[in-house]
Formats: sequence, structure tokens, C-alpha cells
Amino acid sequence: MAQDSSSPTSQSFWEGYKEFWCDRFSFMSNYSTFIKRDKPLTSWSNSDVEEFIASDPLHGPVLRTAREAVQYGLTGSALGALFTAGYAWKYSRSLHGAGLSFLAGGVFGWTFGHEIANHTLQLYRVDTLASEAKFLEWWKRKTEGGH
Repeated sequence: MAQDSSSPTSQSFWEGYKEFWCDRFSFMSNYSTFIKRDKPLTSWSNSDVEEFIASDPLHGPVLRTAREAVQYGLTGSALGALFTAGYAWKYSRSLHGAGLSFLAGGVFGWTFGHEIANHTLQLYRVDTLASEAKFLEWWKRKTEGGH
């Protein structure tokens, strides 16, 4: 006889499944207060970020390093996109193939650039997500006059 969906084993399976994925995506809880808002946060500028970096001796340098890592990703993305599209065009003369190669090369280049940044800037030693969340908390307090 088949078990119904309200049986204890079925519920424990789903609870375990839910707990497993909640652990894997726990970083989302860092941003939930900023994502699930009625009114979005106002935009910030580079000078605002620099002000935070200067004011927070713990999370400021980590945020600066994370912002530097973006340059590695952008460089990798540009190089990957141009080189793969160039090779595809050189050997096939197919516009759609070169376009798809451009997109794929950009994604792969971003990934490789980010990995290079992880090792070069040693991002694996710091918690960049926590620093970004601290910046968002700081920005929320500054713009909304919170406590």
C-alpha cells in the first residue's frame, strides 16, 4: 500500500531536503532585509562606498578588495569574449557562431577572471558577502536615518 504525503517519513524527507538547500543558500539570508523591501534602497556612488571603506576598519578593506576583484572578472570577460569570437569567426565565418562564442567566452572569461582574483587577492580568506551586507546596513542607516 502506498504511503500518503502526510506520513512521518515523507515529512521528514521533505524537511531534510528543505534544510539541505537552506544550508546551501544561507547567504541569501544576509540580503533578505535588503531584497524584500516595499521601497528599494536609494542608489549610492563610488564616493559613498569610499566613505564606508574609510569608516569601517574591519569590513572596509575587504569591500575594497572585493571591488578590485570585479576588475579581474571584467578583464577576463572581455578577453574571453573577444578571443573566442575571433577564433570562431576566423575558422567558420559564421555570424551566429561568432555571436554565441562571444557570449560563451564572456561567461567563461568572467569565471576564470574571478578565480584568478580569488587566488591573487586571496579572497578565499575573507568573507566578502558579510562585508557587502555591512555596507548595505550602513547605507540603509545613513539614508533612512535608522538606528
